[in-house]
Formats: sequence, C-alpha cells, structure tokens
Amino acid sequence: MRHNGLVKTIGERCRVCYTCVRECPAKAIRIAVGQAEVIPERCIGCGNCVRVCSQNAKQVVSSVDQVRDLLRGATPTTAIIAPSFPAEFSDVPWAKLVGMIRALGFASVVEVAVGADLVADRYCKLLLGTNGGRYIATTCPAIVAYVERYQPDLLKHLAPIVSPMVATARALRRLYQDPMRIVFIGPCIAKKGEVTSPSVPDEIDAALTFAELRDMFAEAKLTADSVAESDFDPPIAAEGALFSIRRGLLQAADIQEDLVAGDVVTAEGRDEFLGALEEFRAGDLDAKLLEVLCCKGCIMGAGMTSREPLYSRRSHVSRYVRERTSRLDRGAWEAQMRSFETLDLSRDFTSQDQRIAVPFDEEIQYILRRMGKFSREDELNCGACGYDTCREHAVAILKGLAESEMCLPYTIETLKKTVKELNLSHEQLASTQAALMQSEKLASMGQLAAGIAHEVNNPLGIVLVYAHILLDEYKNHPEMRDDLEMISRHADRCKKIVSGLLHFSRQNKVVYQEIDVRRLVEQTLRAIPQPAGVQLNVRHELADPRAELDGDQITQVLTNLITNAYAAMPKGGTLNIATADANGNVMIAVADTGVGIPEENREKIFEPFFTTKQIGKGTGLGLAVTYGIVKMHSGDIRVASNADAAKGPTGTTFTVTLPRRAKT
Repeated sequence: MRHNGLVKTIGERCRVCYTCVRECPAKAIRIAVGQAEVIPERCIGCGNCVRVCSQNAKQVVSSVDQVRDLLRGATPTTAIIAPSFPAEFSDVPWAKLVGMIRALGFASVVEVAVGADLVADRYCKLLLGTNGGRYIATTCPAIVAYVERYQPDLLKHLAPIVSPMVATARALRRLYQDPMRIVFIGPCIAKKGEVTSPSVPDEIDAALTFAELRDMFAEAKLTADSVAESDFDPPIAAEGALFSIRRGLLQAADIQEDLVAGDVVTAEGRDEFLGALEEFRAGDLDAKLLEVLCCKGCIMGAGMTSREPLYSRRSHVSRYVRERTSRLDRGAWEAQMRSFETLDLSRDFTSQDQRIAVPFDEEIQYILRRMGKFSREDELNCGACGYDTCREHAVAILKGLAESEMCLPYTIETLKKTVKELNLSHEQLASTQAALMQSEKLASMGQLAAGIAHEVNNPLGIVLVYAHILLDEYKNHPEMRDDLEMISRHADRCKKIVSGLLHFSRQNKVVYQEIDVRRLVEQTLRAIPQPAGVQLNVRHELADPRAELDGDQITQVLTNLITNAYAAMPKGGTLNIATADANGNVMIAVADTGVGIPEENREKIFEPFFTTKQIGKGTGLGLAVTYGIVKMHSGDIRVASNADAAKGPTGTTFTVTLPRRAKT
C-alpha cells in the first residue's frame, strides 16, 4: 500500500510540541529544523496526528478536486457511504443526507454496510473452516498498513478478505455491470491510502472524508432544507451497519467473543492495537481471530468533524440500525446475500518493510551521552520527546527522524547552562563596560590634569620662591610671618597636587620583571611609618612568590592602599595583609578595621579627585592611580567594606588580583 502522502504539515502553525510524535503508532513523524513532517512511506493513515494537533498544523491531503473531476465526467459516479455516517451527521436526517449527496451530482448512493454484511459472512465461514489457523481481521486499512510496514512477519496471519469498502465496490460492479466511478465517503484517512493500494487496484476511484463532504456541501450551499428526501440505492444493508462500532464485525457475523474459549479477541485504539499485535506475534495471544481497530471504532475516525463523545456517537449508529432493520425485508436481503455467495472477496498483502534496524549499542550510547545520559539512571524515559524510552529516541536520532533538542531534560539543562553562560557574559560585559568608562574618565582627566599642571606649575614655583624670600626677610616681623607661612604652606600643598596631577597624567608603561611579591610587601611596609595603636598582621600563602610585575608601580599600589588603611584607623585597629594564589594569579589583600566606606561612596572611590578626607589631607588621586596601574597589568581590584556598626564590624578590604605572568 503506497501513497504520495495522506497528511501534510502547515509549517507556520507547527509549534513542535511533539504530541504528534507521541501519538503516532508508526513513528512516521520526522522532526527536522524545528518542523514536524509526516514521512509518507512510513505513514499508515491512522490520523492520530491530525486528531491531537491543537494548532491544526496537520492537514489531510484533500481529494475534493479529484471527486469534482469525476462528477464532471461522462461516466456515472456512485457514492458509497460508510456505516459511521449517523455519528457524523446526527444533525441531518439520513434520507435528507442521501438527497444532499445526490444533489452534488452523484448518480447513486449506496451504504458500505452492504459490503460489511458480505465481509461478515466471509469471516464467519473463515472461522468455521479454520483448522488451527490464527487470523487478524483486515477491515481496518490502518491496521493492514501497519502490519505490512512494521510487522511483516504477521502477513500470513492477515485474513485474506477485503474491507467492506472494496466488497461494496465489487458487489456494485457485479450487480450493475455498466461502467461506473465509485467514491468512498467515510471517517477514515487510511481509506485514501487503501484506494491506491496495488493489492486492490482499480476498485475505488477516490475517497472523501466526512469533513471533505461537509466542505463540498458548504461550497454548493446544500442544506437539509434545500433537498428532497431520498432512499439509498440497492443493494440493501442489514447488521453490517454496526461495523463502525466496537465488536460490530462480530455481531454482524454472529460471532461470539467467548471470554472462556478465547477464540476471538478485540482491541481498539493506539495502545491496545500495538500491544495486541505484539502479543499475537509472540504467541501469547492464541485467539483464532484478532479483531483490531486503529481507532476506538470507526465512529472516532480522524476524518470526522463531530465533537460528540464516544457513546453519544454509538447511540446515533445504534438508533439508525434499529430503524433500518425494523423495516428490513429479511427474505429479500437473504436472497441478495445468496446471489453474492460466489463473489470474490479475497485479497493478498505485500510487505513494505519500514522497520528500523537497531544500531550498534556503541552508537546509541554515543547519542545518549551527547544528551547528558551517562548511565541507566540518567535515562528518565519521561516520554516528553514523543518516544517511550530514551533509547528509542536515540535510535530515531541516528536514523534522522528526531533531534536531540526533543529531549526535555536535555533541553532544560542546556538552557540552564546557556543562561549561566549568558549571566557570566553579562557580568563580564558589565565589568568591561565599567572599566572602559573608568578608563575614559581617567584619560579625560589625564589630559585635563596635564594641561592644568603645565599651566600652573611655573607660576606656582614663582609664588613659592618669593614666599620663602619674604619669610627670610621678615622673620623678625611676627605680624607678617603668620600670613607668609600660610601662603607658603598652601603653595606647598598646591605643589603636591600638581605633582600628583603630573604623575596621574603621565602615560606609564609597565616594565615587567620577575619580582618576589612577599619581599615587595615587606619593603613597602618598612617604608611607611606604622601609626601608634595599629597592629600589623602579614600572612603569605603563595606557593611561589615569584611573579612578572612592574615592581615600582605595584609598590605605589601597596603604598596607596596601606596609607589609606592607616588613615581609616585614627583610633587604632588592625591592618591585615595577605598574599595567596588565585587560579594561577597572584592575590594581594589589604584589610583594615577602620571606619569603612559608606555604601553610597563605593562606586566613586576610583574616580579622580574623589576623597572623603578632610581638606588638605588628600588629593583624591591615590585610588584612581592605583586602579589605572592594576588595569595596565591586566589585573582586577575589588573592594568590600562596612561602615555601619549595626551590621557588624566596620572596616574595608581591597583585593588586588594580578596575572602571575605578563600578558603579551
């Protein structure tokens, strides 16, 4: 049974929820580039994907245009309508429905229940004549397609009897002899595939779903009120009209499902039919006849538009059958059945093996590991991907039917990793942006500082010279000496500021050389007087004290940090200096127990000229210079501080991290 595709995907509607994959018994759905597409050669036409797709992304390939062409042709066209029609057209009296179908241009309208009666008779004879044989009913084309593709070793067990649709067509051709076109109308998508099957060629010209028939009615503006009532054309049907509901075949054939004898077993729906066929194949189910349907009865077919529940649909069919059989001329029907006793209702089946060869275990393990499944415990078998087990999913990936991203746990872990990386990248970007802004500030201030220093330095020198000359000349005039000393003192302070500006603006280059960090710290501490009341603790935890740094510049960094720490402890305290390894880098921490830095000032401390010291006590350039030196070394400087005694001990810690080796 080959076809060019029964279901297509509307790409813009597909949300890749994998529901269709999960519900497809044949696993005929390929996920590729974020789209779920049906693979024609694997599809059995069950229509589960159409039924479960909440986005209406799965669409049955239409036969409407083909049927219109048949109706426009010279050869009369007969419509044969499936027994499930009362469940679909519960809103239309059956006689009106027949009139509407005729109004579309069909020459005659016949019930497929006629063929169901004939098929039921053949099944009864098959079982009576069985000598140890075991059969699978072939009334459901989706089941036949599944066996041909995925259980070809069961082909010999398929009952060699045509479906009611084909049986009806053969009966019509014998009865009328004249050429005719035949269109099947029913609830089943798989019938479209059966129409093109090479095992039953030229039996049916086209197949419409009930949904397509409703579309044709709507286009032709046909309603029950616009047509006259009409009866079905012969041949007449009886209990075959029950075929569309569960065990309908058995009742029509007067076959009892004896639970004690176990000669007949019925199964329906995706899960039941898969399990039943597997048990039948394994020999665990020794029934003479397995009557299995892909849907929960044809009244639940994917080609229907009815939204009524199962048992409401059953009621409509049962009510119709009671009405028809109550008026049935049983004698005429029996005579009709006898006239068809010699009608050939046999068929054969063809293997169209679509089974997937199981890959080597090493290949499966490779795919599982790629999805983060390194042990059996990692194989959650949650089914979110649409496959029952992680291994089935891995096999599908190897065969190009699925993607790793279909695994929900894998996707979640990947997403977490991506979010983590994005957060890290964001932090790095923010840090880089802050450093860039700081560098721009420093560069701008450096240019300004250089200009100011250049313009102020010479006149300032003259002021200082003359101030000192005047001090010497008027040393014996106390009334003038105090004023002159104030001029000299503030001029000296200006000189220091200018000196700092010149240093700040100078474009220093890092002169790398191998130095001993521990010795550098100790030398710096010796050069800075330790205030009274301050306790000094030094701890070295460097495995290797050697590092490639600019000794003079790092000395300046330490000097600035230590001087600031001493200044923050006017009433005494503890200064802790530590060196340690930090992921291949050198870390130097300077911590004091001083007053701390208020939270609102922490983002400003590296800005030029920002200081919290009293006027005359600082220029606000020390930490700006420190920051610039650290960044020129491709290092990092961070500060942690508490200025609120209510939150704990006050104090500040500056942590400088420097690459151990020079970055070229």
